[in-house]
Amino acid sequence: MSSFVVEDTSSFVVEVEGLSVTFPGNGDSPVGEGVAAVRDLSFTLPEGGALALVGESGSGKSATASALLGLHRGTGARVEGTVKVAGVDVAAASEAELRSLRGAKAAMVFQDPLSSLDPYYAVGDQIAEVLRVHRKVSRRDARARAVDVLDRVGIPDAARRSRSRPHEFSGGMRQRALIAMALACEPRLLIADEPTTALDVTVQAQILDLLHTLRREEGMGLLLVTHDVGVAAESVDDVLVMRDGRAVERGPVADVLAAPRQPYTRTLLEAVPRLDGPLDRPDVLFEGEPVLEAVALRREFGRGRRAVTAVDDVSLTVHRGETLGIVGESGSGKTTLGRMLVRLLEPTSGRLRYGGREIGQGRAPGAADGSGRLGTQGVQMVFQDPVASLNPRRSIGESIADPLRAAGERDETVLRARVQELLELVGLDPDRYDRYPHEFSGGQRQRVGIARALAPSPRLVVCDEPVSALDVTTQAQVIDLLGRLQRDLGLALVFVAHDLAVVRQVSDRIAVMRQGRIVEQGTVAEVYGAPTEAYTKELLAAVPTLDPVLAAVRRAARKELVAA
Repeated sequence: MSSFVVEDTSSFVVEVEGLSVTFPGNGDSPVGEGVAAVRDLSFTLPEGGALALVGESGSGKSATASALLGLHRGTGARVEGTVKVAGVDVAAASEAELRSLRGAKAAMVFQDPLSSLDPYYAVGDQIAEVLRVHRKVSRRDARARAVDVLDRVGIPDAARRSRSRPHEFSGGMRQRALIAMALACEPRLLIADEPTTALDVTVQAQILDLLHTLRREEGMGLLLVTHDVGVAAESVDDVLVMRDGRAVERGPVADVLAAPRQPYTRTLLEAVPRLDGPLDRPDVLFEGEPVLEAVALRREFGRGRRAVTAVDDVSLTVHRGETLGIVGESGSGKTTLGRMLVRLLEPTSGRLRYGGREIGQGRAPGAADGSGRLGTQGVQMVFQDPVASLNPRRSIGESIADPLRAAGERDETVLRARVQELLELVGLDPDRYDRYPHEFSGGQRQRVGIARALAPSPRLVVCDEPVSALDVTTQAQVIDLLGRLQRDLGLALVFVAHDLAVVRQVSDRIAVMRQGRIVEQGTVAEVYGAPTEAYTKELLAAVPTLDPVLAAVRRAARKELVAA
């Protein structure tokens, strides 16, 4: 049995013994068997303690967290073992007892707040409704409590913003609102399932600081589910490493991260991009004719007084074989700039040149000769979410072939042969041409997206947050793949991301964006080693560290800065 039970005489808010979760099998499963997501897992969490479940996608982290609230009930999943949360035996609990447990004694914060908040109702009303479900309070008192908890989690002007709907909040504010909802009934346990995955580094630091403060001041237990080892180092006392549904290693976070006993834990840590890690790329400036030149690009949305400037007077160049990293917070203009570079968005003003040839508005980057074909000057894009960018009703082979068809290729034999070459190039089985996106893992789907981008033989590929949704080992694999393809094909890359450690690892030069402008630009050594802008320094200071002692120092410094 994989038993990692804390030896502690205090009461526990979570007691898990021999937990196994098996989902119904699919067509690939042996008859009568299902998919084992969690296997014979045991652990405890003391009152007021903080534990991180860490591991790759598919390791069983989220399935474990869901089992704590009985969320597998009615899904067809088979749950075995004993799970007690806040004194409630989850397996033996009635539906009424489970409803009482969820929200009142234990609450969960999910990764995507938009999917957890109703878009039609004010945020304050949704929080008040949670309170009224679990407690006999008046609407007025429930509304007052909603304002209190919104203020508690740092929403400015909470009384007014409580009347706002979710779309009127930024990503970080929506996550704060979800935490406020979880706090409404003063639960003994807060379960946070990848709460910072989609957030930029400064907002991520704010959310982690908030969770740390709330745990200490409210005395509640925290179970953090994350694939980011750095996030665990910032937030918890203990870490439990999972693989294939089993517990691999558990201990104090400082001990596990400083001296992991298990090879798998060491592999996870080695895959984490670090600001102090070695650089494989030489710190040199590229010379020769640029593949891409952007001059004074500007993009506005809306008209008149309501016009919003997303990108303002941005100029940059990218050379053959070079990677330009573009970093900044959400709303800094990174993605808008990336979309202009591939002409998915037309600039309001400014000029773009590809291979020295200027492209007029309304013409594709590879169509400078008027042919409409994507040629050697072509520019392609790899998107953040391969699920959203791949048609679920078409095979991955057909999706990869689309750019070739757009370029005029009609011979199905030639198309299939070229797509199979591309699949092999990105490390996928060419025989999976006829499979559909849902049959691939997240990392494999991103490889499909990369293969599609390479189909028309572009000279430049713009990658928009290509690894932000992937766990650290899969992230490392995709980054290695991009590096190999760049070397083999001589590609120029623009790598747009909010993760400064990842950007440092893949880039030759860095452009830092803030409020639509590039505020700092230079080689990796210049920007990371000797930043000149206070904003750049702030971004670097917010990157999670694997040293819990340093994390505590940074947290204290941020707290003092906010207080000042």
